[in-house]
Amino acid sequence: MAITQDRKQELINEFKTHDNDTGSPEVQVAILTEQINTLNDHLREHKKDHHSRRGLMKMVGRRRHLLNYLRNKDVQRYRDLVNKLGLRR
Repeated sequence: MAITQDRKQELINEFKTHDNDTGSPEVQVAILTEQINTLNDHLREHKKDHHSRRGLMKMVGRRRHLLNYLRNKDVQRYRDLVNKLGLRR
């Protein structure tokens, strides 16, 4: 269910805003999106796994808060991130 360290590093390298960036909203949203997609695949197979579903809902809420923060702070960065990740917001 968890993403590998290599995949996480790829996401950080792809979405970072400067050289030592690991915590910008773009990176956090990209990592959360990857985890959400992985957990969605798991829940399609295991429909009665309600504990994991609760974790998924918490991740979706955290991603939504980060996206709202980014939208309020810099609309262009928000639009670029949404387009790059393929989110429908």
